[in-house]
Amino acid sequence: MLSESQVSEFHNNGSLILENFKSDEELESLRTATMNLISDFDLTSHTEIFRDSSGRDATEYFLSSGDKISYFFESGAFGEDGLLKLKPEQCINKLGHAMHDLHPVFDKFSRDPRLEEISRDIGVTEPEIWQSMYIFKQPRIGDQVDWHQDATFFTTRPNTVKAFWFAVDDATQENGCLWVAKKCSQLRQQFIVENAQSSMKSLDDEPWPELEDAIPLEVSAGSLIVFDGLLPHFSSPNTSNFSRHAYTLHVVDGESEYSKQNWLQRKASFPVRGFR
Repeated sequence: MLSESQVSEFHNNGSLILENFKSDEELESLRTATMNLISDFDLTSHTEIFRDSSGRDATEYFLSSGDKISYFFESGAFGEDGLLKLKPEQCINKLGHAMHDLHPVFDKFSRDPRLEEISRDIGVTEPEIWQSMYIFKQPRIGDQVDWHQDATFFTTRPNTVKAFWFAVDDATQENGCLWVAKKCSQLRQQFIVENAQSSMKSLDDEPWPELEDAIPLEVSAGSLIVFDGLLPHFSSPNTSNFSRHAYTLHVVDGESEYSKQNWLQRKASFPVRGFR
């Protein structure tokens, strides 16, 4: 699937952009399925807000969402009166984290045979899909996501987590595209859960990159960004009038040791699966 130069680019930079990876029809199918999920869910009494990537204040709702389709609002979704400022569908931050295993449209989109080929090309021998998210990055209220590494939340020995980030909308600097460091680095933090309590463990005090050293990944709808779990990245707020929908998968190698302290665990009755 990937050329030698693409594999080399991924390993050297920690990321790779594949343009026109998904068709307009596939994107529309995913978007429609997402909107149907929202319309079928009663959001009027639901107040769960997505916390930022620091992992602070993780709620039971979040910690138990790994085998469900769960709903998270933007932090700016509610006014001082505690009521939503806009329609519920205009205030959702994301859906997560098991759509790929629980919904046929997400399953089909996620289990694209090409993704298994790409995984193996970049060194993931036995790919396992642990998480899926549909991220909205709403116009004007889409929050910033601070610098982080995805391996913080999916720790394995050795590190094997890879992210597959699909642009459902065009992603620009104005609507909050991804920004990445120039290369991977040591894992700085590990988000752990012990005895139903979550915490962020510091592993390395290397500072996050300065903005002038970050690279904006502006991509068109249908593009796929593949990046390593050790690549620092962030996204700025959406200050535009346009959404920045994206769909992501997090994949680890089944031959690595998946930490029992990771927040997302699967029961034997609902095992993690690969691309088949």
